[in-house]
Amino acid sequence: RMACSEKLVTFGIVATSPETGYGYIKAETKLLDALTGAASVEKFVEKPNLETAEKYIEDGNYYWNSGMFMFRAVDFVAELQKFNPDAYKSAKQAINEAEVDNDFIRLNAEKFGESPSISIDYAVMEKTDSAIVIPLDAGWNDIGSWAALSDVNDQDENNNVVIGDVILNEVKNSYVRSSGRLVGVVGVDDHIVVETSDAVLVAHKDRVQNVKKLVEQLKKTKRPEALNHLRVNRPWGTYETVDASERFLVKRITVKPGAKLSLQMHHHRAEHWIVVKGTAKITRGDEIVLLSENQSTYIPLGVKHRLENPGKIGLELIEVQSGSYLGEDDIIRFDDTYGRK
Repeated sequence: RMACSEKLVTFGIVATSPETGYGYIKAETKLLDALTGAASVEKFVEKPNLETAEKYIEDGNYYWNSGMFMFRAVDFVAELQKFNPDAYKSAKQAINEAEVDNDFIRLNAEKFGESPSISIDYAVMEKTDSAIVIPLDAGWNDIGSWAALSDVNDQDENNNVVIGDVILNEVKNSYVRSSGRLVGVVGVDDHIVVETSDAVLVAHKDRVQNVKKLVEQLKKTKRPEALNHLRVNRPWGTYETVDASERFLVKRITVKPGAKLSLQMHHHRAEHWIVVKGTAKITRGDEIVLLSENQSTYIPLGVKHRLENPGKIGLELIEVQSGSYLGEDDIIRFDDTYGRK
């Protein structure tokens, strides 16, 4: 009802403890609706220190900021245009200049990128007079950090959460996760240890919110891990980097049944393809060949080529790139099922 009355509704989680990892919403004491407990928002506040969070809990009018909203699109757009016209203009241009292919709407990346990087709270909710908060008491957990996962997973007799190939010795109150390799942990308490194919994170539970500082360091040093995973999803399937050096790159590529990559060419690299599962239909220059398991082909530098999966099962192959430059932007597309340039 509130959302249909030109109001921007946010749901405030009934705070059960003085959490320092959440932002808070302070509601006005006067209720707008006794049934739902809805009230106008007095203010949004940043993540507090422990002493301040304890005062919020004692006050009783502060809720955890869930980041969940309900409103009519027309009402939000009107407020966005009023309080953050730059974001509104960029978003509108990105939509007006979008491209449509199959089931995808591809926003204009350049126009969208011109929008300021800003949250909905900063852009609109902290400035509008139409913000309403409704209390929500539903056993909510933000799962905004690795430490929060300890509360929603089964724990062993030492209060550890263990996922994957993990061996522990004298470890307590910790969250240890392996996505592939064997992880061994000895003699720690209240720690987070997470292994992925990209990186390994080790942090004390009290400091795990600072992982964003590590991301900032990665960006400052232009590390590729800040932007890309080793496993990358594409409309046709996935590719995963297996090994890399200055002049070679090894990928594991999977192609969905019936899917195909773009007809393309590279200026700086050649490619070797070895089929390990399924059947590959390969365009290489003026010829088209079918390859099955344990067969391979070579794509010279500068030759137009395309990879397709004509079969009923997934296609898997190993790609070995070699050349002076192996970046993903070394690609000229001549035809693409998914409308990419």
